[in-house]
Amino acid sequence: MEVKLAETAGFCMGVDLALRRLDKLVKAAKGKPIHILGPIIHNPQVLKRYAEQGVIIAETPEEVPSGACVVIRAHGITREVEEALRKRNVVIKDATCPRVKKAQLLIQRHTGEDRELLLYGEADHPEVKGLVSYARDGHFLFGSPEELEAYPLSPEKKYVLAAQTTQDRVLFEMIAEKLRTTPDLDVLILETICDATKLRQNEANQLARQVDFMVVVGGYNSGNTRRLAQVAEENGTPCRHVETVDDLDLKELRGYGSVGVTAGASTPRRLIDQVIAALKAL
Repeated sequence: MEVKLAETAGFCMGVDLALRRLDKLVKAAKGKPIHILGPIIHNPQVLKRYAEQGVIIAETPEEVPSGACVVIRAHGITREVEEALRKRNVVIKDATCPRVKKAQLLIQRHTGEDRELLLYGEADHPEVKGLVSYARDGHFLFGSPEELEAYPLSPEKKYVLAAQTTQDRVLFEMIAEKLRTTPDLDVLILETICDATKLRQNEANQLARQVDFMVVVGGYNSGNTRRLAQVAEENGTPCRHVETVDDLDLKELRGYGSVGVTAGASTPRRLIDQVIAALKAL
């Protein structure tokens, strides 16, 4: 069996920066608890490792003790939650991905003055909740082109179109072009999708065309990982999304001559290597 690995599989820049910062804080804390408001990234194996080192995940600002150190996760938080943290007199260490922070500030800068935000993203994703909190004149959140088409856009209003940083760039560009060419509609297009996301999706697309089967490694709750699997499947290539090698049915793969492997931006290299080793052993 031939096993092909995507070049950029695994940690992206934002995740790598966030984990490096957390590692330094854990080392400096010398056993004292460190709080994170929500999971630092969407990978259960990474979260388990930090929990064993005394890192505590807080779901609300109220769960962080006054005077404690709290880390803002790579996905970012809402403006309201950040304000609540500051009122609690805690030490804030911001590990928000620079790409996400840029998207937040772009939305803050260009909304307002009767310019409403149209955001392409997942309603329950923490990054999305943070992004819409920066909109200064209302927002409409949609997860598909069909949802946006059903929303009554008015030529009397102005809009800003943006996207969750890990969304499908090709689909976003199609949505943007349709709005851009709609007569009498004033829409400002913001480029908020991360280049790393585009690169990973392009690689997954190309790799899926070269192999008989695709394996995507990463957390089941990771939006960018799920999209990599969708991109592969859109080529008609059989695909499995797994968190670890234990989730992979190796018997199912014995009949395939070539298997492509890629991974989400929050997937540790060791989990990718374990999957590759198991495939090569076939």
